Amino acid sequence: MITEQKPLHSGYGPESTAQEIVSDQDLRGKTAIVTGGHGGIGLETTRALVGAGATVIVGARSVDRAREILASLPNVEVIRLDLMDPNSVEAFAKAFMNSGRALDLLILNAGVSFPPELKDARGFDTHFATNYLGHFQLTLRLWEALKRSGNARVVALSSIGHMIGPIDFDDLHFNKRPYDKNISYGESKTACSLFAVELDRRGQEYGVRAFAVHPGAILSGLVRHLSNEDLAEWGVTRNVDGTYTSSGGFKTVEQGAATSVWCAVSPMLNGMGGVYCEDCDIAEVVSADSQLQYGVRPWAIDPTSAKKLWDISVELLNIQKDTIPNVGTNLDSDRLLNVSIEEPVVNGQLSFTR
Repeated sequence: MITEQKPLHSGYGPESTAQEIVSDQDLRGKTAIVTGGHGGIGLETTRALVGAGATVIVGARSVDRAREILASLPNVEVIRLDLMDPNSVEAFAKAFMNSGRALDLLILNAGVSFPPELKDARGFDTHFATNYLGHFQLTLRLWEALKRSGNARVVALSSIGHMIGPIDFDDLHFNKRPYDKNISYGESKTACSLFAVELDRRGQEYGVRAFAVHPGAILSGLVRHLSNEDLAEWGVTRNVDGTYTSSGGFKTVEQGAATSVWCAVSPMLNGMGGVYCEDCDIAEVVSADSQLQYGVRPWAIDPTSAKKLWDISVELLNIQKDTIPNVGTNLDSDRLLNVSIEEPVVNGQLSFTR
């Protein structure tokens, strides 16, 4: 069943917080994974889910740092995860799958924004590899656990940055065109939205629904790669102590986490999926040339592009096609990817929540 890309008028809005969303929720017995769930809006997402009774597994590049940050929260586990390293993704998924648990909520929150041109060991663009492709791989590796839930939700962090443009399928990794950090970031966030569209189509028969989320503009460590000139265009000043001052228009982390949590737990979304959400509601579709800082552009929810991206991703990861969940059947977790399971490699490229 296709969900209409049209606001529900949920009663929440841009100032709603993650804690407000879960105030009437009982998530005891539910298991969630939050990538990058130890910083920024990821940390607030973890707090909200744990506060409502869920057990949360956090994927983090630095396990010790994440455990230190999360030490005061009950029912939180940390497993190392480097989304740019397919072996690390495999190891994370295998550790969870070996627990035999069902996975009720998968929140694909970690990411990078606006780093200088950098490619991973495979030659993949950093934005594409971290924000999208690592999460694509992780989701497939966790497929059986999602199916086991019978009522799972996957939330992929997109961004209003998708308005920058559609994906250039002929040059995903900027091998032909000059690198542009804004275009690279925007295309990776378009990819996250398209992933939710195709995953929802494949998963809904098995109770797996997917959503894409624009959390809103939030000042965090994610903007550290931007120059002072770039920040000034957003009305932001970088202070000498590393903090930021803005002229307004930015959400707090508590507000930024609200839409992710709403998509994960709201009963209003029962039986729905495959839509792009913002401000705790389904976003409206705006024209391709719109300069509005809200709404979803048509290319980010186009089902043909979504399927094309899925198929290309399968090829990029060298996935054996007979193990892909075509609406969820016959996935062998030990044969999914042609990579070895070994200790993840730490390559110095940090991931941050967004």
